[in-house]
Amino acid sequence: MTLTGRVWRFGDDVNTDVIAPGIYMKSPLQELAEHCLESVDASFASSVQSGDIIVSGKNFGMGSSREQAAQVLEHLGVAAVIAPSFGGIFYRNAFNWGLPAIVCAAVNGIEMSQRIEVDLAGGSITNLDSGISVASDAIPDHLMGLIDAGGLVPYLEKKLKD
Repeated sequence: MTLTGRVWRFGDDVNTDVIAPGIYMKSPLQELAEHCLESVDASFASSVQSGDIIVSGKNFGMGSSREQAAQVLEHLGVAAVIAPSFGGIFYRNAFNWGLPAIVCAAVNGIEMSQRIEVDLAGGSITNLDSGISVASDAIPDHLMGLIDAGGLVPYLEKKLKD
């Protein structure tokens, strides 16, 4: 599976409290989504488009174990998140919501608003603006199954029917 999208660039240590602010946790998902990442980019929630890709520094999704952090990104149409490392619980929650979390150490050459192509199974990221390709960790087959199904719940529903 290959994804192509426009980049939203963030720094290191973007935590789940920034992705899904606690004050809105009891709000409907759409209201929570309107505040996604607002403390690091106030325009994100209103400007992100379906298919856009987040490229971040190390430790994306660190912090509390709220699954809404991955859910809200998926709800906003984010196609994937790429970072050198992830908070462990966020990483698993992302796949549970059908959101690819791609480990790539070489994100420094990818800038805001550039277009990139991501080969999930092949483990490569190509910057379509610069022509530079870098290696990323390939998504293992069992996690690709979650992505293909649209997340853990649809995956399990399909398995139970089969």
